[in-house]
Amino acid sequence: MHAPPFIVGLGGTTRPGSTAERALTVALEAAGAAGCDTRLFGAGALPLECYDPARPERSSAALDMIEALRRADGVLIATPSYHGGLSGLVKNALDFIEDLRADARPYLDGRAVGCIVVADGAPAMGSTLASLRSIVHALRGWPTPYAAALNARERPFGDTDRPADPAALEACGLVAAQVVQFAVMARAARQAR
Repeated sequence: MHAPPFIVGLGGTTRPGSTAERALTVALEAAGAAGCDTRLFGAGALPLECYDPARPERSSAALDMIEALRRADGVLIATPSYHGGLSGLVKNALDFIEDLRADARPYLDGRAVGCIVVADGAPAMGSTLASLRSIVHALRGWPTPYAAALNARERPFGDTDRPADPAALEACGLVAAQVVQFAVMARAARQAR
């Protein structure tokens, strides 16, 4: 019997429970409900040291994330939009993927990547999403056709006086479903070789 697909989620902010981390959690829960094993790299688990290609030393957080990405069948990335672009924390985490350059599946090759952007208002969503998709392409990943863009001002995951927005939950679930679907197909194709 084959192991279930492994989906890695990375993103959020340094603040546990940020809107971006909550979006990532919803998406990973959807992947889990579809039968996948999942792993979250959010607040407290993402590497905080700056990626430096000239230094081979890596923190335990960086090594853990790199090894999980190496094994991943699919990836979910959720970033807040800071001034129209990815957060430095998420971009730095993505830079560590350079450590996979010499692998049999280099970088994010053969992996579907679901993109989720959270912004405090709509204007920054488009530019941040375009940047994230461009980075995924540069890393040889396959951005899913659907991406979620969530307005943090609207409190998409609710709070004490308001329930979660069903549209936000559905958007995160759709991103996850596309990552899982591609991961299953890509894994079957690799095993058939």
